[in-house]
Amino acid sequence: MSETFTKGMARNIYFGGSVFFFLVFLALTYHSEQTFPERSNEAAITESVVRGKLVWEQNNCIGCHTLLGEGAYFAPELGNVYVRRGGEAGFKPYLHAWLKAQPLGVPGRRAMPQFNLSEDEVNDLADFLKWTSQINTNDWPPNKEG
Repeated sequence: MSETFTKGMARNIYFGGSVFFFLVFLALTYHSEQTFPERSNEAAITESVVRGKLVWEQNNCIGCHTLLGEGAYFAPELGNVYVRRGGEAGFKPYLHAWLKAQPLGVPGRRAMPQFNLSEDEVNDLADFLKWTSQINTNDWPPNKEG
């Protein structure tokens, strides 16, 4: 092999590396597309979940909370709130009571506004949060309390 590094060698390394990493990108994209349906919990989307997402969006919950790591960091992560606040047996009563008690008025703490949601809206929001808790997120968030 020559002791000098020629322009042709540099060009071949550049194009060869570009092709290699493009193929790696395509393979990872294919893998993601194949595993997405089983990870997304798409089969569990109901009308109530869709309405709950609408409640989430209309009240700009993501302006303070994070959901699966996306959103603001003023308030707790809600991707696993269903699991950590009662699950099937106790989450809906918990959410109803929590939302009715707002704002708490604790000194030194940002107050969550009172949204005056109807019973149906709270139930739909609870179903949406239940659905998000069942998405396979590879154990995100890393700690239980979000």
